[in-house]
Amino acid sequence: YEFDLADSGITYTAGDALAVLPVNDPELVSAILACLDLDGALAAEESTLFETVLKTREIRTPGKDLIAAVAEASPDGGLADIVRRDDRDALDSFLWGRDILDLLEENPSARFTADELLGLLRPLQSRQYSISSSPLASPDRIHLTVASVRHSPEPGARSHGGVCSTYLSDRIADGDLTGIWLQPNNAFSVPEDADRPVIMVGPGTGIAPFRGFLHERAEAGATGGNWLFFGDQHRATDYIYEDELTDLEEKGVLTKLSLAFSRDQAEKVYVQTRMREEAEELYRWLEDGAYFYVCGDASRMAKDVETALLDVIAEQSGGSENAALEYLATLKKEKRYVRDVY
Repeated sequence: YEFDLADSGITYTAGDALAVLPVNDPELVSAILACLDLDGALAAEESTLFETVLKTREIRTPGKDLIAAVAEASPDGGLADIVRRDDRDALDSFLWGRDILDLLEENPSARFTADELLGLLRPLQSRQYSISSSPLASPDRIHLTVASVRHSPEPGARSHGGVCSTYLSDRIADGDLTGIWLQPNNAFSVPEDADRPVIMVGPGTGIAPFRGFLHERAEAGATGGNWLFFGDQHRATDYIYEDELTDLEEKGVLTKLSLAFSRDQAEKVYVQTRMREEAEELYRWLEDGAYFYVCGDASRMAKDVETALLDVIAEQSGGSENAALEYLATLKKEKRYVRDVY
């Protein structure tokens, strides 16, 4: 996606994030109000109930106040039992794949007035995305790389979608205005020394800031090497920016490209797999002063990448696990190991 900055006055740096304020899916809003027998035309907060929920309330992920209210209204339901036991893991498992409409449909005795509903729904929050452009190459526009989140709990069931990702893909047209603001990330930027090499690990949409880094380094005439580890499930469908990365390779901007498409062979291959395979060269880059960046999923990928990095350091240095940890701590202290994970 490209956002025309027009006369907004927004200026950015490669590595910053952009906050986007979405608008909810009107069909989901209507379904929730219908489930509660509420009239969307009712006056509410200087507008109608429908417009207020559409633009100011979170309606995908249930908040704790709504969960408690639904559980209290349906004391014999499965949700109420989990709430009574105060079992966080069980609650997370129960809510996985469910949204607010699911909870209301599964607990028909839960009924709320318009005021009660608005009080139980959390404020609609902006979503932050890593910027995938460079102001040197694109000063008047900000690019984002966003995967549209869509899933169904089971075949044939109602489709669920990410609030902001489907807003961008389905509910905003070219030329429309939308609410955005900059989220600076001064800790995540290209090295000031253009001679320094950089290693970037960004599978999936984690490639976003590194696309910006590569354009930044190209426009600035940086002489340091650029090594990108990128991957996803299938090369045929998930190799985003393939033509652009190929072009950057041919121009010599992208020094080395290590790809990992996990589902294209019997044995799953991830970016950390490629790191271990390229251990000798990877360690040599680090010894030559390379900066090491990671962007993407914090819960699994980033942890696995750090484990692989420690393995590479220990193996190539011939040191102990503690020595590898000290080496990594030094990289962090020198701000040469930087992560943008979520």
